[in-house]
Amino acid sequence: MTDPVAWSSGRLRFFRRPFHEYRLRDRVALSQMPLFVTTCLTAFLVWVFFPQGMGNPFFVAFLVSQLVLMASCYLVPWERLPYTSFLAIPVLDFVSIGLGREGGLESLTSIGLLAVLPVIWLCASGYYPRLALWLAFLAPLAILWAPLLIKGTFTAQDFARTLLLPVITLGIGVSVSVLTLSMMRQQRELEEKDAQLQANLRTSQRQESLLNTVLDTVHLGVLAVDADGHDVLMNRKQRANHVLASPKDNPDPNESQLLVFGPDRKTLVPVEDRPVRRAVLGETFTDYLVWLGDGKEQRAFVTTARAMKDPDGKFAGSVIAFSDVTDLVNALSAKDDFVSSVSHEFRTPLTSILGYVEILLADDQAESDREMLEIIRRNSERLLTLVSDLLASRNGQLIVTPHTVDVAELVRASVSSALPKAAVAGVVLAAETPDKLEAHVDGARISQVLDNLVSNAIKYSPDGGNVLVSLAQEDGHLACSVSDTGMGMTAEDTSEVFAKFFRTSNVRRTAIPGVGLGLPISKAIVEAHGGTIEVDSQLGKGTTFTFRVPV
Repeated sequence: MTDPVAWSSGRLRFFRRPFHEYRLRDRVALSQMPLFVTTCLTAFLVWVFFPQGMGNPFFVAFLVSQLVLMASCYLVPWERLPYTSFLAIPVLDFVSIGLGREGGLESLTSIGLLAVLPVIWLCASGYYPRLALWLAFLAPLAILWAPLLIKGTFTAQDFARTLLLPVITLGIGVSVSVLTLSMMRQQRELEEKDAQLQANLRTSQRQESLLNTVLDTVHLGVLAVDADGHDVLMNRKQRANHVLASPKDNPDPNESQLLVFGPDRKTLVPVEDRPVRRAVLGETFTDYLVWLGDGKEQRAFVTTARAMKDPDGKFAGSVIAFSDVTDLVNALSAKDDFVSSVSHEFRTPLTSILGYVEILLADDQAESDREMLEIIRRNSERLLTLVSDLLASRNGQLIVTPHTVDVAELVRASVSSALPKAAVAGVVLAAETPDKLEAHVDGARISQVLDNLVSNAIKYSPDGGNVLVSLAQEDGHLACSVSDTGMGMTAEDTSEVFAKFFRTSNVRRTAIPGVGLGLPISKAIVEAHGGTIEVDSQLGKGTTFTFRVPV
């Protein structure tokens, strides 16, 4: 048995559909339906109030023709005929209405008004608009005049009296035509926009598919969140990272429950300091290191976040990238352990050498022997200082003992000791300093910085040139610059020049000796004094290192 509620819902859906979505037969039937229903009501009124009219052959022909026309709407295969052939129905309606008016004159004189309905159908169809307007006037006029002409008994007043209805139907036809044409233009525009939207949707879907494919291909974990912190995009790699950070007993943890550890791999990072939370708060950061997971599966990730803005410039979300750097971190740790171990191994023999040199110097020695022993002691002490600095910079601890020093004298001494080396290299070495400039610094450490910078300036000027060391006091700071006209560096090399063991590509190609420790140690010494060091270089034109420390 059919469910009445379902049947009723189905009928409602049928009538709520847009007219153009119906089958052609249904559209023809729906267009004819108002006239057919009105004809049925007319027949009922005549049968109730004017039963004698039911015997009029013209009226009966009217009813039968309407029934036949209504049935034709469903029975004729309009889909197989030329498309506008269904317009024959409203044209035949005029004939049917003419019969009805002639047969119902004695009962209902207004049956002729039914001509308005086929006029509306013709004009609303949008086909042959000019012909439809002609029929809107001439067909009702024929309904009224044809009987007069056939009977032959008429006056001029009879013709004039019947002109009102054709004029009314013409006005209705014009109004309906204008509205129909306007609606058709709007429909065409909507269809064009719909086609454009469909094309844009297909393009968007292709781009989304391409984006997902690219994101799933890269070895970076990518996560996009909205302004409220909800995930809107997560690629394959990031889903694996999320599983790695999830506790074993919690398959769907929230941000606070994820296993996110700091650099020591043991301390959980506070929720507000975690990469995703910082990104949700609108922060932009680069190379923020965290460890995900625990045990042997724990992995190190460098995270980077960039905020997204809407057209009004308001925060709309953020994109966070997770890069697995476990192998790099382990390699750096192994390198540091190796450097530390080697440095410790160097200290013992160096200390022993210095001890025996001190013993030899305490005895009476020939002047030439004493001079060679002094050279051995001085270089051994310098090597021991270098090893100690390497250990200190590895641990992030470099100790300075400031006292009042004439820095101008330190500059002149450093330049003077480097003159022989500069002469061999064909470099003109000069100093520009005030007569005296005292500052509260560690003299030995500042001399170490000067020796490193001057030595580098000479070493990296293989074709000769000029090296100038200048010293001045600026706003409570001493500023010392070492400028050369040597080989220079690229912008990329300049950004890495203070990294431990870094050597520029140019230097590696020319096989100039060095291990890449002088500048990192110099930077550590300057920063230990509360100062700064910077570099300005142009490839092929030269380099200037400038350090500033408080006086």
